[in-house]
Amino acid sequence: MGNRRRAPERSRTKTKPAVIGGMIAAVVGGAGFGVYALYGGGAVADAGSSSDAKPVKSGPLSAAEVKSTATAFLTAWQSGDVEKAAAATNDATAARTLLTGYGKEAFIEDVTLTAKKRSGDAVPFAVKGTVAYKTLTKPLAYESELTVVRRAKDGKPLVDWHAAVVHPELEDGDKLVTGEAGTPPVKALDRDGGELTTAKYPSLGTVLDGLREKYGKKAGGKAGVELRVIRAGSEDAEGGEDSGTAKKSDASDKNPDKTLLELSKGTPGTVRTTLSPALQATAEQQVAAKEKASAVMIRPSTGEILAVANSGHGFNTAFQGSLAPGSTMKIVTASLLIEKGLASVDKEHPCPKYSTYGGWKFQNDDKFEIKGGTFKASFARSCNTAFISQAKKLSDDALTKQAQQVFGLGLDNWAIGVPTFDGSVPVQSQAQKAASLIGQGGVRMNPLNMASVVATAKTGTFHQPYLVPVTVDDRTLAKGSRSLSADTQAQLKELLQYTAAAGTAAEAMAGLGPDFGAKTGSAEVDNQKKPNGWFTAWKGDLAAAGVVQQGGHGGETAGPIVAALLKAGS
Repeated sequence: MGNRRRAPERSRTKTKPAVIGGMIAAVVGGAGFGVYALYGGGAVADAGSSSDAKPVKSGPLSAAEVKSTATAFLTAWQSGDVEKAAAATNDATAARTLLTGYGKEAFIEDVTLTAKKRSGDAVPFAVKGTVAYKTLTKPLAYESELTVVRRAKDGKPLVDWHAAVVHPELEDGDKLVTGEAGTPPVKALDRDGGELTTAKYPSLGTVLDGLREKYGKKAGGKAGVELRVIRAGSEDAEGGEDSGTAKKSDASDKNPDKTLLELSKGTPGTVRTTLSPALQATAEQQVAAKEKASAVMIRPSTGEILAVANSGHGFNTAFQGSLAPGSTMKIVTASLLIEKGLASVDKEHPCPKYSTYGGWKFQNDDKFEIKGGTFKASFARSCNTAFISQAKKLSDDALTKQAQQVFGLGLDNWAIGVPTFDGSVPVQSQAQKAASLIGQGGVRMNPLNMASVVATAKTGTFHQPYLVPVTVDDRTLAKGSRSLSADTQAQLKELLQYTAAAGTAAEAMAGLGPDFGAKTGSAEVDNQKKPNGWFTAWKGDLAAAGVVQQGGHGGETAGPIVAALLKAGS
């Protein structure tokens, strides 16, 4: 973050109390902090005082305890008394470290905290201050919240310490630092050369953060001065960009550092992506209609990512989500059964109402059955028991190997240009093994993974998706250790084409054929009334997948999103 110096202390001042909004406010001097006594009535006694003779308090906190504890903590923090503020929490060591850094590393001064209406044991508060670094200053304002808890050993009410108390963007172990940014800004471009911004594409915020984190130093830009969240384990957290020895941890790589306030602009470098402006706009529009929806579109022949969007915008579920994919996983399972000679498109295949394995009784949606039907019919109607019935003929690691070797899943080695979760298909046994065959159990995916799965089924060979061309940084893309055989691929494509034409995906895919294929899915989630709805499909040299959390049947919820993307790309 560059060389830093501590901001000079200001002279101490004293002012008479003033009444503001019905609240007594006493400005107390000290290290440039403006300090307000909250709620009135004065602060509680010093954090360390207690009497052994008093019985240990238990039970719910009173309103007075919550208010007085919050007052003590906030007043001490604002006055610069870090030791006293830390002592008012249940983790004094962590609190002391972060609150000390608030002034000495983040260079935040003239802090004013204003408590808002208490909600149970939680006290929200507003923060105003100034970030002052060398000759640069800029006002800072944000909202935060603290929660008061009762310590079990002595009943003392204390602030429940988490880094988010100091700033809501902080996670435990993170810190705030102001200085020359370790990573210069980047100007991200779409495939046509247009700039990608959150003003145009609101859900790209996490993607743009990831691009800056990975390519800021490689793209030729110059860093500005910023107040940033430095993640635990990042280069800056472990010694700064000049240390030369620090290496980013996996956790930091999955959660990039974040700019909170820019004091001076840097000169951005340029990074070109594979995103299509038209398809990105369509994806944004489609997911915005749902509360929690995500979608990805890729080009099967190359792996280029053409669009990615999430509603909610707080987390990139499309790339980093870890959700049970439900029956869309049957694409992988079907390829395994065909290869093992346990299923064939036009051969009769059992689809009873129920199938038991490992002590669990599995059933189909609405307990339907297909008497004397083919595997194609079972796949198109998404018959669970047609897959569960084959569990006894498969080794515990068969599905895991198929997912890794053919579809490139679960090896944590994708290098698309920003952080991703690359799917997980763990080795399981008994009932969990059977559940994995239908995308439940321990199987976890996201729309990027499932778009890649249907793309691999279409081409026969796994092409790792990517957002940034490898020519930018000469990175190596992941590869599958083997491709689908010609016969397996032909049968798998036929299953998907029939599902798109006459199965559970037919309504969403209407008018998109004949070079198309699709699979629907619904994934049950504990303590969730409706299942997550999944849909993945291809049309020509386009493939897409989407999920609507708590949406219900995938064909009805995620299906229209994916179909709209495929139509827009046609």
